[in-house]
Amino acid sequence: MSKYWAKVVDGLVVKVIVANDDFFETFIDDSAGTWIETKMDGSIRKNYAGIGHSYDQGRDAFYEPQPYSSWTLNETTCVWEPPVAHPNDGNMYEWNETDQQWDEVT
Repeated sequence: MSKYWAKVVDGLVVKVIVANDDFFETFIDDSAGTWIETKMDGSIRKNYAGIGHSYDQGRDAFYEPQPYSSWTLNETTCVWEPPVAHPNDGNMYEWNETDQQWDEVT
């Protein structure tokens, strides 16, 4: 059965592969880092790993790079959250970091 694996070097995901369980029995990787299983549905390690994402060993979680300096990491989901909730009115918005608000895209 194939699984997804993330190569983590110094807490940063540098590669993601799909491999069968027995792949690592014969695969020789003498480069720095550790292979850690990830799942697309986020059922393990909070979120699916992507290249450039971080892996926090203490939380046993993958998470995306911080999109804006004002956003904080939700400790439960390991997803970045804005200081103001995204409007839920069906319109499209983009985050305005300067004004700390959601601006409607017209």
